[in-house]
Amino acid sequence: MVTKDGTSAPDPQLSGALTGIARDVDAMFDALLTPPGDSRDALIAAMRHATIGGGKRLRPLLLVTTAAMFQVDRTQAMRAAIAIEAIHGYSLVHDDLPCMDDDAMRHGKPSVHVAFDEATAVLAGDALQAFAFEVLSDPATSGDPFVRGELVQVLASAAGAGGMVGGQVMDIAGEGQALDLHAITRLQQLKTGALLAAAVEMGAVLGKVAPEGRTHLRRYARDVGLAFQIADDLLDHEGDEAAAGKALRKDAAAGKQTFVGLLGADRAREQARLLTEQAIAHLAQHGQEADVLRSVARYIVERDH
Repeated sequence: MVTKDGTSAPDPQLSGALTGIARDVDAMFDALLTPPGDSRDALIAAMRHATIGGGKRLRPLLLVTTAAMFQVDRTQAMRAAIAIEAIHGYSLVHDDLPCMDDDAMRHGKPSVHVAFDEATAVLAGDALQAFAFEVLSDPATSGDPFVRGELVQVLASAAGAGGMVGGQVMDIAGEGQALDLHAITRLQQLKTGALLAAAVEMGAVLGKVAPEGRTHLRRYARDVGLAFQIADDLLDHEGDEAAAGKALRKDAAAGKQTFVGLLGADRAREQARLLTEQAIAHLAQHGQEADVLRSVARYIVERDH
């Protein structure tokens, strides 16, 4: 959807869903991350700084929407959603550190290590990771211990060496190297795609969908994850820093290979569009209950931040 000033905007249904999920995620983090009134207050403040306000909240939206397709209680789905958002938040806190990407801004405000200090940022990231699994393993998330166990397993696998962290290591190792399309795709499937895929999978786990019944959802998430990263590369290449709320055009300066660097902007944009169409096709067996998932796929390649 294109606005009068020529910029892209999500369709009304998705816009409402994004607004609602952002409000609910912030409210739940606010309720659960309460200062204890002792020397840990600065730690909790840093965790709140990292998680409340800002961000597109696509992972929580994917999880809650998928769960709703299988009639899962929204409060339980929201608990799983803030767990995955806590993992995403911790990764950004650590990514922004001077020893990693050294970014001073995140979501239009100072990064955690700038607003507090480096030690607090490291510990806040550590605490957010533990918080995610504390929430998932709580019976309030699901009364079924097998569901809770599978939720923990899915998120842990997506977050660790076989997922997000492994992708980050590959990204660092690849700086200044000439990576081919296969290598960049694998890197981004781990670094960015793993958590997006976990969000969809966890929604299905809450709905007690058998693993063999999730194949089409996994394929949707895989294609959406790659489209998301290509769109991110395009934004880093030609986006607006004020809209993004963070520094852009750092990938080329750091010697990182990206989809845009390898394919060029036009081919990368076309590839993202094809991935979007492919992702939507994976949802053919679903009716209007999957419309938000379809809209997310389109929005990912149309967004301007």
